[in-house]
Amino acid sequence: MKVILLSDVKKVGKKGEMVEVSDGYARNFLIRQKLAVAATETSRQILNEQKAKEAEKEAELEAQANEIKKKLENITLEFKVKTGEGGRVFGSVSSKQICEELQKKYQIHVDKRKFLDNESINSCGVTYVKVDLYRNKVIGQIKVHVSEL
Repeated sequence: MKVILLSDVKKVGKKGEMVEVSDGYARNFLIRQKLAVAATETSRQILNEQKAKEAEKEAELEAQANEIKKKLENITLEFKVKTGEGGRVFGSVSSKQICEELQKKYQIHVDKRKFLDNESINSCGVTYVKVDLYRNKVIGQIKVHVSEL
C-alpha cells in the first residue's frame, strides 16, 4: 500500500515522502498513529501544494539572506581594546560582541553560532569574519577593525 508520511518514521522514510509499505503495517500502525495517510489522488495534490509552498518559503528566506549579505559587505565594525607593550592586545573581540554591535548599530540579527571562524579576534587591524546566513548557501563577510584605546 502506498502512503504519504506525515512525520519522519525510522527505517521507512521522511516527512512528505510517498512510500510503499505492507497493507497491515500501513492500516494498523502508520495510519492509526497518524504517522501517514493513504496515497490517494487528493492527498497527492495536497502534498504537491505543500511542497510548492515550502519551496516558495525557502526561496524567500534565501532572498532575505542575500539582502543581509549585501548589507554586511558595506559595514565595518569598529572595536577599541586596551593594548600593552608592542601592540599586544588585552582580551579579544568575540563573536558575541560582533553580534551585539550589529544588532545595536544596524538592527541586523545574526546568530553567534553561525560564525564560521569561531576564533576570537585578538590582534589589532582589520579582520574579515565569515558568517553562515542561510544553510551554507549564503555566506556573508563582516569587516571588523580593532584599534587601540
